[in-house]
Amino acid sequence: MKNLIPQLKFLQLSFLVIAFGIFPSLVFAHNGAGPHNGWLHGFSHPLNGLDHVLTMIAVGLWAAQAHSRIIWLIPLIFVTVMGFGGLLGMISLPIAFAEYGITLSLIVLGALLACRKHLPLSASITLVGLFALSHGYAHGSEMPQSISMFSYAGGFMLATMLLHLCGIGLALLFRNPARANWVRFSGIMIAFYGGFLLAQ
Repeated sequence: MKNLIPQLKFLQLSFLVIAFGIFPSLVFAHNGAGPHNGWLHGFSHPLNGLDHVLTMIAVGLWAAQAHSRIIWLIPLIFVTVMGFGGLLGMISLPIAFAEYGITLSLIVLGALLACRKHLPLSASITLVGLFALSHGYAHGSEMPQSISMFSYAGGFMLATMLLHLCGIGLALLFRNPARANWVRFSGIMIAFYGGFLLAQ
């Protein structure tokens, strides 16, 4: 019971941070004004798409289920490569697989969660890197020309890391074998949503 209390506090903090991040994006969506600076625009961008939100949480869930030494490595690699992908999107360098990469990230990560499948470190890094490049490119290609690319990139990278932390918190909460089925069920739903997008 004592071991569960820090996990619950971590989870509550994660959800609180996400809620504060989502709230301004909802306000912007309803009043039509949009953020007035690059940081806010970048921060709200990953929170405005369910595909991005689910992928980022899935990365955190999957990293937490893998070996302890990569619980932080996988999210950090994702955010770093995503920043590079965002730069490619900002300069309009074409990446043909970006849209498919986003959809496949939902399907593959969801399937890995559902099957509780762990990959070798090199394969995990490669897979996460390709998905991060796709998501980053999508963020960068949709950046308004009137705002700073550095503040915009900093915003969406921070929002992404917070979503990863939310996924890690959920995985720690459901680490008990009796609750592991909830994580597997979430993986099924994430993969299902990816398949739905692929069929569109």
